[in-house]
Amino acid sequence: MSEHRKTITTISWHPFDTDLILSASVDPKICVWNVRKQHLVASFTNVKGAPASVGWHPTEKSTFGFICGRGPLQLVDTEESDGTSRAVEATVFLSDVSHFSWNYQNSGKLAFGHVDGSISILWTKQKIDRHNLKPDYEEGITEDDPVISLQWDSLSSDYLLVTNLNHGIRLIDTENMFVIMKFQSPSAASRVNAVVWVPSGPGMFVSGDAQSGVLRVWNVSRTTPVENIRLKKTGFHTICLVPRAKPCTKSESNSWNSHISSTSIAQDPPSAPNSDSFVLPPADLLCTFIDGGVGLFNLDKRKWSFLQPMGHTETIFCSEFQPDNCDMLATASFDGTVKIWDVTTMDVVNFSSGNEGIIYSLTWSPGNLNCIACGTGKKGIFVWDVTQSRVVSRYLEHGSSPVYCVSWNRKDSQLLASTCGGGLCIIRNIDGKLVQKYKHPRAVYGCDWSPNNRDMIATSCEDKNIRIFYIAASTDQPLRMFKGHTAKTFHVRWSPLREGYLCSGSDDKTVRLWDYSEEECAGVLEGHTGPVRGLLWNPEIPYILLSGSWDYSIKVWDTRTLSCLETVFSHGADVYGLACHPHRPFLVASTSRDSTVRLWSMSTLANPISLSILAQRSYDEMFAKNIDDAVNSENVPLLTGQHSKEIQFSGVLKESSGFISLYKNTSQLFSTPRGMRNLWDLIAVLSGEEMTVLTRSYGKGIVHIKHLLQMKASDAQELETVKMSSFSGSQKKNDKLKAAANIHVKIGHMQRYCELMVEIGEWDKALSFAPGVSLEYWKSLMERRANHLVNEGNDAAVPYCLATGNVQKLCEFYKGRGEFHDAVLVSLATKDLCINEKKSKDVKGSGDLRRNDMKENESNEVPHERKNKLLMESSSMLADWYFENSQPVTAACCHLAVNDVQNALCKLLRGNELELAFTLARVLNNDGELLQMAASYLSRRCEKLGRWDLSIDLLNLAGGCQDELWMLCARCSGSTSVIEKVHQMAAIPSLSECFQKAEQLLADHEYLDALKYYLVSSTPEIALDIGLNMIRDIMLKEYWDLENVCGIVKLLTCVRTEKLQSSKMSRQRHELLLLSAYIGALVAMQRKYIPIVMLLFNHARFLINKEKVNLPVTGVQIEKESKAWLWHSYSYIEPESSRDTEEIKKTWSDINRRIRVGQSKLEEGVDMVVGSHLPNNSNTKPSVLTGERIKVEVFVLYPIIYPSD
Repeated sequence: MSEHRKTITTISWHPFDTDLILSASVDPKICVWNVRKQHLVASFTNVKGAPASVGWHPTEKSTFGFICGRGPLQLVDTEESDGTSRAVEATVFLSDVSHFSWNYQNSGKLAFGHVDGSISILWTKQKIDRHNLKPDYEEGITEDDPVISLQWDSLSSDYLLVTNLNHGIRLIDTENMFVIMKFQSPSAASRVNAVVWVPSGPGMFVSGDAQSGVLRVWNVSRTTPVENIRLKKTGFHTICLVPRAKPCTKSESNSWNSHISSTSIAQDPPSAPNSDSFVLPPADLLCTFIDGGVGLFNLDKRKWSFLQPMGHTETIFCSEFQPDNCDMLATASFDGTVKIWDVTTMDVVNFSSGNEGIIYSLTWSPGNLNCIACGTGKKGIFVWDVTQSRVVSRYLEHGSSPVYCVSWNRKDSQLLASTCGGGLCIIRNIDGKLVQKYKHPRAVYGCDWSPNNRDMIATSCEDKNIRIFYIAASTDQPLRMFKGHTAKTFHVRWSPLREGYLCSGSDDKTVRLWDYSEEECAGVLEGHTGPVRGLLWNPEIPYILLSGSWDYSIKVWDTRTLSCLETVFSHGADVYGLACHPHRPFLVASTSRDSTVRLWSMSTLANPISLSILAQRSYDEMFAKNIDDAVNSENVPLLTGQHSKEIQFSGVLKESSGFISLYKNTSQLFSTPRGMRNLWDLIAVLSGEEMTVLTRSYGKGIVHIKHLLQMKASDAQELETVKMSSFSGSQKKNDKLKAAANIHVKIGHMQRYCELMVEIGEWDKALSFAPGVSLEYWKSLMERRANHLVNEGNDAAVPYCLATGNVQKLCEFYKGRGEFHDAVLVSLATKDLCINEKKSKDVKGSGDLRRNDMKENESNEVPHERKNKLLMESSSMLADWYFENSQPVTAACCHLAVNDVQNALCKLLRGNELELAFTLARVLNNDGELLQMAASYLSRRCEKLGRWDLSIDLLNLAGGCQDELWMLCARCSGSTSVIEKVHQMAAIPSLSECFQKAEQLLADHEYLDALKYYLVSSTPEIALDIGLNMIRDIMLKEYWDLENVCGIVKLLTCVRTEKLQSSKMSRQRHELLLLSAYIGALVAMQRKYIPIVMLLFNHARFLINKEKVNLPVTGVQIEKESKAWLWHSYSYIEPESSRDTEEIKKTWSDINRRIRVGQSKLEEGVDMVVGSHLPNNSNTKPSVLTGERIKVEVFVLYPIIYPSD
C-alpha cells in the first residue's frame, strides 16, 4: 500500500475493525487504509507539521486523534467529507509530544509522553485536568530522554508502563501520579526499544533490547527480569502482541493449511531456558528487528512459530548477481548494509557489518575473488571479502563526496571504476594505483564498462550528457559526448550483444539510445512519468530493454520500434536497481525505495522459443545465426546470447542421447530457480543415475527416499562427534510429595512411588522403576508419557512413541505442527527400519546397541500397506504445504521423492508450470491423461501467439489428443486458406468435406459425430443447435451426470466468437453461457475449487433471470443446489426445519452422484501459482469474479455484447 511520499512516522491499527489501519508521515499526510482490500479509504493533508503519534478513539469508531509538536490533540471523523479536525481543549504542552495513548478502560483518560522525558495525564469526561511527571535524573544529566512507549495495563484503568529512551521502564499509578516500580536492566547499556503487556499473565510484560536481540520477561512484583531469552544478535525494533486464534475443532484441525506455519525451518532458535526458568504465560509476540528481521515468537513454548531472519529496512539502491555463484544476489541499501540473498530460497545468507553509512552502489569482482566493491555516501569505497566477512581494502580518492557508482571491469579484474558527486570518474587498479581521473563539470552518477572493449567506459553526468572515455589514451578528454537529455542523466548501460550500442536514463523521464558510430541519438523511449533510474539489457534478445522509474513502474521496451511491450506496477515506491541472472537470462531482480527485492520471470517474452523447443522444431526457429538476424526478426524473437549456445550443443533434437539434456537446459533457461535443481536431481535419481552425478545442493533440498536414511544417518554421525552439554528444564521439586514417595518405595509400594514421581514431573525415575511393577505397567506408563508430551507439543515425545510402537500418533504429532519433513522421515523409518508394534521375537545377533547397530527383525510387525500409506500421506502433506506457499516445483519434488510421478505432474499443472509438467512427463515416459492435459494447455498458449503449427506439434507429441486437435481446428480463426492449412496439418478433412460428412452423420442420427464435423466445417453454428438439443435431452433424464454433459459443453465452447456474436445466435449464445456457468459450478465442486462455486452459481442465476431459456435448469433448482452445497461444505448453515433438512440431503445426494462420475486425474483443490501470495501494489487489473486485485499472470475475459445491451 503506497500513498506517502516521505517517511512514515507512526501507525495505529483500529481496535475494533481489524481491516483498518492509520498511518502518518512527514509529507505531512494521514492515511486510512483497508488492509484486506489493500485500498486507501481516506487521506488528510490539512495537517500542520508531521504527526508524532496517531490513535483511534476508544468509543467513536470512525474518529482518530493525532498530535504534532506541543499540541493540541486534534480529532478527525473519517466519515465527514470535509476531513476537518477539531482540537481537544487546553491540550497545549510545554514540551513536544513524542507519543500519546488512550486508556481503553476509561475512554476519557489519555497519556502523553514528551521528548523531555515527562508524561502528562488528561481527563476529558467532565473537565480538562492534567498532571505532569518527570523521571528522576541523576545529578549532572541534562539531555532529553524522550518517552518512546506508553502502555496502559489492560487489567487496570490507572496503571501505566512508561519507557524512556535512556531512563528505562517505570510503572506509574496515574491516579496519584507516583512511581510504583522502577525496573532495572541487567546492565546500563541494555537500552529498551519496545515494551508490551502480556494480558494472559497478570502483572507480566516483555521488553526488547535495542542493542541485542534479548527478550526480557518482567513481573511487576520484581525489579529485575524473571527471564532473559536471546532471540537474535541484533536489537529489537518493535514488539506487538498478536491475539491467539481460538482452538480449532476436530473437523477444523484436519484443515492444517488454514493455520499453518513453517516452524520446522525457522532459523536461529532461542537459547534454552535454565534449570530454574520461570513459567511463562501463553502469548504470541510479533517481533521486528533493526536488521529487518520479523518473526512470530511463541512465548510459553520459547520457540519461533515463524521467522524471516532479516531484510533491508530502507531504500535498496543497487543489486547485482554474483558472476560465478549465480544464485547469489547482492543488494546495497540506504540502511548502510550489503546483503547477499540466495534467490532459490530468498533468504539472506550473508551481510556486512552495517557501519559504513549509506551504500549507493556495489559491484561483484570477476573471477573467483568473491569480493564486492561498494560506494558509500561519505566514506569512499570499500572492498568487502564475502568469504572472510571483512573489509580488505579502502579507496578514499573521492574524499567526502558521495560515491554514486562503482563498476568492476569484466575483462580485467584489476581495474575498478567509480564516480562521485564531486564530478570525478576515477579508474584505479585494485592495489590502489591510479590509472585515470576524468573530470566532469558536475556530479557523475553512473558509469559502465564496455563488454567488448577492455579500455572503453561510459559515464552519465548531472550536466545532461553521456561521455565515452578510452583509458588507454593519454588524454583525459572523452572520445564521444552524446547530448540530447533535458535533465540530469543517471545511469548508462552498454548492450551486451550489439557492439557500440548503449542507453541512458534521465530525470527528463526518458530513456535514450545511442550508437557509438553515430553522433545523433538513435531513439527515445517515452512513457515514464518520473525520473528513470534502473536500466537493463536482455542478454539473449538484443532489442529488449528494461527500465525502472520513480513512477513506481518497470517498463519493457522494444528498442527497434521504440514501443513499450509491458508495464509493471508491483513495487510500492521508486524503482532503483535492475539485475539479470547470469545463467537465467529471463530472470530479473528489481530493488526499490519500498525496501523490497523482487524477482521477475520474463519468460513470456520468449514463449514462442520455449514452445518451439518443447515441440522439437528446427534450430532456425529458435536461434539467430548472428546479431543482425535477431534484430531483424519480425515474427518471433530469436535467441543469440551465450546462454542459448548450451541448448544448441546439448544434442541433436531428434536424437535420444541429447533429449534429456535439451529439456534440462531449456527449463533452466526459462524457468525460475526455486526448486529447479532439486527437481532435476530427482529426475536423475528416477532415471537410475548415481548420487555422484547429482548437484552439491541435493542434500539441502527434498531427498529421494532411497537416500534419505543414509544421509540422515551421516548427519547424525557427524553430530555425535561433537560433545554437547544439556540443561534440564524441570520444575521445582515438590518436597512433600517426594518425601511421601520415599516412604512408599521403602515399604514396597513401587506403583504408588511411580505415580507420585509422575505427579512431580520426574518421569525418568518413574519409568526406571516401572518394570519392577510389571512390563504391562511400564508400557502403559510409557504411553501416558508419550501422550503427555504430544499434548504439550514437546519434541521429547518422539522416543516414547517409537518405544511403544505408536508410529501413527507420532506422524499425527508432526503433521499437526506442520513439520512434514519429520513426518516423512518417521514414516520412512516405519517402512525401512521395521519399528515394532508388537513384542519382538528372538533375533539372530544382538549388535551393539550403544552404536545403534541395525538388527534384522524376523517378524513383519507393521503391515506393508500401512507403512506405504503413512509415507505417502506424510509426503503428500509436505507437498501440499509447499504448494499452498506458492512453490509448486518444490511440491512436485516431494512427490518425486517417493516415486509418485502422477501427483508431481498434478502439482506442476496446478501451479501453471506447464513447460515443466510436459518436460517431466516426456523425460520419465509418463504418457497418459496428464501429459495430454499439459500439451493441451500449452497448445492454447500457441494459439494465442497465432502458432497453430506449434499447437499441433505439441498435441501430436503427447499422443491421444485427437479431440483436442478437432477443437483446435474449430477455434482456428482467419481466412479460409489459413483454416484449410490448419486442417491439413492436423490431418482433418477440408471445410467442405467436413460439412458433407456432418450432413451424412446427421441423417444417420449420429449426433455427436455430426456435431464434431459441423464444428470444423464452414457452418459451425449448426453444431451449437445440435449440442444444445443433446444436452437438453440428457438433463431431462433423472440420472444424468457430468461425464455425459461436460464433453459436449467443451466442444460447444470452441465455436468461434465471430459466429457467436451474430444477432441470429442470441438465444443459443445465452444458453451456452448459462450452461457454462452452471456446469462450471458443478465441475468446481468436483475439483473442490471452493472459492468460485457460489460465484458461478450466482452468475448462472443472473443469466436465467436476464432472459428466458429453453433448458432444464431453473433459478429454483440452482437455489436449492447452492443451498445444499453450502450446507455440506459449511456446518454453520442450518436448515429451518427437519423437512428442509431432508430436502437438502436429497439434493446433495443427487449432486454428489452427478459429480462423482468422470473425475479427472488432476488433484482436487484450489490452484496456487508462483507469486500468488506476494504483495502487489498494482490496482489496474481486478478479478471479474472476486473484485480483488490479481497478483500474478492476468487472463483477460473479453465480454460478449448482448443485443439488448
